[in-house]
Amino acid sequence: MARRIVLSSDRDEPSGSTEDLTIEYAEALNEQQYAAATAGEGPLLIVAGAGTGKTRTLIYRLAYLVETGTRPQQIVLLTFTRRAANDMTARASNLLDGRCEKVRGGTFHAFCLEVLRQHAEALGFPRNFTVLDAADAADVLSVIRTRGEYGDGEERFPQKNTLYSMFSSATNRDETLGETITKRYPQFTSLHAELKALRDAYRRYKKEHGLMDFDDLLERTLELLETDDDVRHQVASRCRHVLVDEYQDTNALQAELVKKFSSVHGNVTVVGDDAQSIYKFRGADFRNIFRFPDEFDDTEVVKLEHNYRSTQPILDLANRVIEQAERSYDKTLFTEKTEGELPALVPAADGDMEARFVAEMVLRLREDGVPLSDVAVLFRSSHNAYDLEVELNQRNIPFVKYGGMKLNEAAHIKDVLAHLKVVENPQDAASWNRALQLIHGIGPKTAQSLIEWTTEAAEDPLTLGDDAPFSDRYAARLKQLFSTLRHVRSDDTSVTEQVEAILDYYQPLFENKYADDHPKRAPDLEHLAGLAANHESRQRFLSSLTLDPIELTALDQETGEDDEPPLVLSTIHSAKGLEFHTVFLIRALDGTIPSRHALREPGGVDEELRLFYVAVTRAEEDLFISYPMTQYRRGQGEYMTTPSRFVEDLPDDVLEPVQLVEEDAVDENAPDAPEGGDTLPSSRNGEAPAPPESTRDDGPPDDPADADGLPF
Repeated sequence: MARRIVLSSDRDEPSGSTEDLTIEYAEALNEQQYAAATAGEGPLLIVAGAGTGKTRTLIYRLAYLVETGTRPQQIVLLTFTRRAANDMTARASNLLDGRCEKVRGGTFHAFCLEVLRQHAEALGFPRNFTVLDAADAADVLSVIRTRGEYGDGEERFPQKNTLYSMFSSATNRDETLGETITKRYPQFTSLHAELKALRDAYRRYKKEHGLMDFDDLLERTLELLETDDDVRHQVASRCRHVLVDEYQDTNALQAELVKKFSSVHGNVTVVGDDAQSIYKFRGADFRNIFRFPDEFDDTEVVKLEHNYRSTQPILDLANRVIEQAERSYDKTLFTEKTEGELPALVPAADGDMEARFVAEMVLRLREDGVPLSDVAVLFRSSHNAYDLEVELNQRNIPFVKYGGMKLNEAAHIKDVLAHLKVVENPQDAASWNRALQLIHGIGPKTAQSLIEWTTEAAEDPLTLGDDAPFSDRYAARLKQLFSTLRHVRSDDTSVTEQVEAILDYYQPLFENKYADDHPKRAPDLEHLAGLAANHESRQRFLSSLTLDPIELTALDQETGEDDEPPLVLSTIHSAKGLEFHTVFLIRALDGTIPSRHALREPGGVDEELRLFYVAVTRAEEDLFISYPMTQYRRGQGEYMTTPSRFVEDLPDDVLEPVQLVEEDAVDENAPDAPEGGDTLPSSRNGEAPAPPESTRDDGPPDDPADADGLPF
C-alpha cells in the first residue's frame, strides 16, 4: 500500500499584497469604517453606534481578509441568526467573488453543533445525538418529573416550560441553579433541593438517551474545549480569523467560546454597541464588550460614530439619553444631515387622547407622502398599544404588529370574558365550561353536568339551586361564582363595575392558574377594566372586542397586491435593527420605561435606558415621544402619571415640548394661534390639562403646557 503524505490546509490564499486589491476600500468606506475593515491581525473591537454602518463594515472586513490571503474556510463568522450570516457572506461575495461563500458562517449553536458532531464521543455522547428544541426539552422534563415523582408535595411546582426556562437561564448566565432561583424565581426558593435533583436527573436522562438541548450545544462544546486540549487546538487551528456580530448580546458561555475558538491564532474581530444591549432577559451580558480589551491583550479599538440614518437633532437627543448610563463607551454620534425638526415630547390628557394624536399624525404624514410602512409606533410592552389599536381599527388605518398578541385571545383575558358572556347569554356552553373549570376540583365531566343543569333544568341559570349537581369540595367557590354573576347581571352596575366584580372574584383563580407568570399578565387585566369604561353596555363591550378586535399580526404577514403596506406597531425589542422615516414612542412613563420590574432589579434601569436609546435611534427624520398624564388602575381609578425619568430633565433645545389642544378649544383670533389651526379634531369635550408635576425626588419636569409649540 502506498505511503500517504497529508498536506496541511493551514496555508493562505496566494495573495497577501494590499497593492493588488480589486476593491477600493478607502473610497467605499469612511475613515472609521476603513480603519476597522482593513485592520491587521490580532484582537479588534469595533464599537459601532446606531446607524453607523456596522454590517457594511463587517462585510468589507470579511472581503478584505479573503482578498489579502486568508483562506475563507478558515474564517468563522458568528451571528445570532443564520439569515444574518448568509446575508453577509452573500453580500461579501457580490463585493469580491465567490470565495466569500466558503466562509464558515452561522450561529453559535450551529457552529458548536458542527464541532460536537465530530467530537461528541469524547463527552460520552454518540455522534448522531438528537437535538431537542425548547418544546421537546420541556416535554422531556415533564416525563422525568412524572417518573421521579418530583413536585408531589403540597407546594406548587413549576410547570414544564418554566422548568426549562429556569435551567436554561442558569446555564446561559453561568450561574448556579440556586443563584438563578433567588434572582429570578424567588417563589420557588423552598424547592431548590428538589429542583436541583430534577435538573441532575434531566442531565442524566439526556446523556443516557443521546439527547442535547440548545443550551447543551454551547455548554458541552465549552466543556470539550476546556477538558481536551488536543481537541481545542484542533478546532482553534481551523479558526484563523473569528468574526462576531452583535457582541454586546453574547452571554457568558458564548464569550468563553470566542476565547477558545481564537486561542491558537489570536485573530478575533467583534462588533457591537454597548448602548444597544437589550437582551438581558435572554442571558445577554453587556459587560462582555467592556471586558474584551482586558481579556485579549493588545486589542485595537475602533469606534464608528458617523451616523447615516438620523438627523442631527435626533442624534443630539440619543447622545444625551445615553449619557445617563452608569457605564458606556465614550462615543458621540454625528451626521451630515444637520437640519431637521427637534424631537417632540407630547403629553396627552389620557391614553385615548394619546391614541388620537398618533392616528391623526399618521394620517397627516400619509397626506404628505410618507408611506404608512415608513412610520413606526414603538412601545415597551404589547399591552401599551391596546388603546391605539382600537383607534386605528376605528379609522381603518391598516397596521402590522410585531412582538405582541391579540388581547381577547390571551388565556387570562378569555377567562374574564367567559364570565361576562355567560351573563349575557346563559346558553353559551363553551363560556360556562371555561368559567367552571377554573374552580379547583371541577373537571370536564363535572363541568358538563353543571352546564346541562344551568342550561336545561334551572329556573334561573345564575342561581345555584339545591338540586344542582355539585360536591361540598368546591361548593363555596361555586356559590361565590354564581353570586358574582348575579351581581354582574343587575341593571344598576356599569360595565366597569361588572368587570371589576369579575376581576375581584377571578384574582385568586388567576394567581393559581398562572402561578409562574401572573405578575406579567396582570397589566392586561387592568387594561381590560380601563377599556370597559368606554362602553355603555356589556353587550356593546363584548361586541366591540369580537367585531373590532385588537389584532395580533404576524411578523411575516404579507399584504395583497392592492393593499397599502401597513403602519408598523412594534415592541422596542422587535424593532431593533430597523429604521423608519417617523417614529412615535408611546407610553413614555416611569413604571413603563423603565418598567416597575426593572426598578427593583440591579442594573435594570440601565438596561431600560439602553432600550429607550434603541427606540429613539430608529427614527430617520421625525421623532415623537408621548405619554398619557392620567391612567386607570384597578382599585384606584384614574391617577396622575409621571413621564419617564429618561426625558423629564432634558432641555427644550434637545426635546421640544408640544401641547395638544382640542379643535374647539383653539381661539383663531389669538395672536399665538398658528394659521390654519393645526389642531386635534375634537371628539371629546375640553382641553388637555397641564402635565402633572413629578412625584419623584429628583425634581419636577419642564412643563410642556408652558411651551410655545404648536397645538395639535
